Formats: sequence, structure tokens, C-alpha cells
Amino acid sequence: MPLTEIDPVVHGPLCDERASRPVHGRTDIWQGRIVSVATEEVEIVAGEAPVTREFVIHPGAVAVVALRGEAGAEEILLERQYRHSVRANLWEIPAGLLDVDGEDYLAAAQRELAEETDLQAATWHVLTDYFNSPGGCTESVRIYLAQDLTPTDEEFEREDEELDMVAAWCPLDEAVAAVLEGRFHNPSAVAGILAVAAARARGWKDLRPADAPWMR
Repeated sequence: MPLTEIDPVVHGPLCDERASRPVHGRTDIWQGRIVSVATEEVEIVAGEAPVTREFVIHPGAVAVVALRGEAGAEEILLERQYRHSVRANLWEIPAGLLDVDGEDYLAAAQRELAEETDLQAATWHVLTDYFNSPGGCTESVRIYLAQDLTPTDEEFEREDEELDMVAAWCPLDEAVAAVLEGRFHNPSAVAGILAVAAARARGWKDLRPADAPWMR
């Protein structure tokens, strides 16, 4: 079938969906403080020999696009953090792991926004969801849009990489340009900036509620 054609069994708009394949064996290779590594023998194609797939098991994360400003002159809050694995200072949006058992996703996003920026938001929506590296990692990320920002009642102490973190308000149009010109590399920042720019261009009419379903 040419790649320009849609499989006739697909009806309606294209949409990712949950699926599974038979697993014939699993080995837990390594367990770290946050993530672990496993390998499975999975029958990808029915009747064919299983193939080996190695993957990282990750708790997932939430991230926040904090937005302020008048229509057409919006600004997004960015943070510069050192990321040792890639040996780089990256401009990012507030984000954090879903490593508290049973914690509500929105509550986690609100906590991260407060802890990293000393800000709180009265209005929350979902911007976009994505799997960070679905070929080899279970990490799923939800990006929220936070608006109507005000300072929190307290300032939070920061540690590790956050100790020398720098924050800046960046015009949204400049942030989009930085993504398209290859100046920003953090995946949540890239996805969040492009998603909020697309939402603005569509008149904010497609924003999902903060408690929208999440395939993770």
C-alpha cells in the first residue's frame, strides 16, 4: 500500500490507541533510584519469531507552560538548567516527575510550578501529551497551560541543579523562533512552546480541561 493512502480499516480522524502483543519472556536487568531497565521477548507479528526489546521503565512527568501578557504579546516563563547527561545548559519549562504514588497529575503540576517559580495559577488546561521516547522508554509527559498567575504565599528552597537555575520571561513569538531555529532542545519546552502557539492561533478553542483523559 502506498504511504499516501490510509488503511481502509481506519475510520474517522487518526488517533493513537492502546495495543499489546504476546510477551514470551521478560528479564529485569537493572533498578536505579528513579528508572529501571527490562528486556522482553515479544511477538510483534503474529506467527513470527519473538524479537528482543530492551526499554527503560520511567514514572512519567508533568510540565507547565506558564503564560502571561496581553493577546498577541504573550510571554512564557523559561528556566535554564544544567543537564549533565547531555553536558548542556538548556532552556526549559517547569517540570517534574510523577514519583509520588497516587498523586493527582494536576496537583503534581501545581506543585512543580510553585516549587520552581514561586507562582500559582488560577486557570489550568491541558496543552498536549506525548511519549518522550516510545521506541525504548515508557516515559509519558503531560504539558499543562497555566494562566492567571500570581505569587505564592511562600518561597521554596531549591537544591541540586535548581540552585543555579535562571528564570526569564520570553515573548512567545521569540520562543517559537528559538525552537524553529534550533536554539532550544528540551523536548517539553519544544512541545509546549509549539503547542501553545498553535492553541493561540486557533483562538484557544481546542484546549482540553485539566482533568482530560491521558493515555500513559
